[in-house]
Amino acid sequence: MDKLRNYDVSFSGLKTGKHEFKFEIDKEFFQLFDTEQEFTEPKITVDVLLDKHTTFLEFEIKVDGTVELVCDITNENFTHPIENQIGILVKFGEEYDDSEEDVITIPTNDHAFNVSHLIYENVALSIPMKKISPNISDEDLEILEKFSPKEIEEEEEQQGDPRWDALKNLKNKN
Repeated sequence: MDKLRNYDVSFSGLKTGKHEFKFEIDKEFFQLFDTEQEFTEPKITVDVLLDKHTTFLEFEIKVDGTVELVCDITNENFTHPIENQIGILVKFGEEYDDSEEDVITIPTNDHAFNVSHLIYENVALSIPMKKISPNISDEDLEILEKFSPKEIEEEEEQQGDPRWDALKNLKNKN
């Protein structure tokens, strides 16, 4: 947890207005979290823009860089660009609360806000669900599509049972 303190943004001594912070993220950053990554070799620059107001803080976190992914089809490694941006509003209250999607409440007596989890989420949201190498030819994709299982379309209207229809009619009359 001590290593995560490197990602604290201290706001107590700052004047109201906009302030910028930069972080360079690599695999050591992701090793601080106890989760398995779907990527390797991250080389990411993080720009944190803090807009300090008298009663709340606005954070805009931009990630930009590259990661190595494994293609779902060919199993070969390829470099994938990472670019994402999230905005978070931080307000002050009794205790820490992150139950709202874009608003985080921190204790009034806090003097810094740790952005490590926001950076982690921002990068994780940038990883595509389907990891397809740009080196795959269109012909390979067509062959894959041809032999992929097709979804069976169900009938939109199912035939009703006449016994149930009669009961529904009785219900609707009352």
